[in-house]
Amino acid sequence: MARTPLLMGNWKMYKTVAEARSFAESLGQHSAKLADGIEYAICAPYTALHVLRVMLPNVSIGAQNVYPEKEGAYTGEIAPGMLAEFGTRYVLAGHSERRMLFNESDQMVNHKVRAIVEAGMVPVLCVGENSSQKQDGITKEVVTGQVQKGLDGLSADQVVGAVIAYEPVWAIGSGKTATPEDAQYVASEIRALVADLFGEDAAASVRILYGGSVKPDNVASFVREADIDGALVGGASLDPTSFIEMAQALKEVV
Repeated sequence: MARTPLLMGNWKMYKTVAEARSFAESLGQHSAKLADGIEYAICAPYTALHVLRVMLPNVSIGAQNVYPEKEGAYTGEIAPGMLAEFGTRYVLAGHSERRMLFNESDQMVNHKVRAIVEAGMVPVLCVGENSSQKQDGITKEVVTGQVQKGLDGLSADQVVGAVIAYEPVWAIGSGKTATPEDAQYVASEIRALVADLFGEDAAASVRILYGGSVKPDNVASFVREADIDGALVGGASLDPTSFIEMAQALKEVV
């Protein structure tokens, strides 16, 4: 089953509205360079989502976080329905920075994944091992455990449309990357687990991204691997020229 490659930027806490507008203007001027057969998305701060939705209709918008309740006395939080009404397609859940800096548990991540699905959006479940877990040789156990807990309670049909992003924590923003072969091994283990839990159709359809110091000069090497369907990109997605260069690099893969 063919899976559409996905190039997804994660801006984290960068870019004002004015800066997002400048990015969108630049990317829009070169939109013809965004290769066909690839889906593009940017997970931006809430304040920048409207600008991107209006100015980049060929790029899906994504949120970096959500609170898993429909409404209530949760000062400072954003509900799933608010994002869905706004036209948001993707929502990150379980990014390592949320897990580490904000103490989000696997249970909270699962609540968010389920809430995202129930609101009609696509969850991007982020998983990955830290450096000590890698050194201890338990990458597979850590990652598959996060996947199983993150997808708990979903049906096979719901998993079909989901995205899983493998981001080794030690590689995020460090300049270090997993080798394509190592990333493929983990991605294959994720897909095998999805097959065991939800069936072969779900496993064949779910998209698995790699993230962790992805750049224009290495993105294609990951997406060439059989079980890697795209990239979740941090710093390199902040520059429209870099974003276009990654799109061009992927053109040779699809």
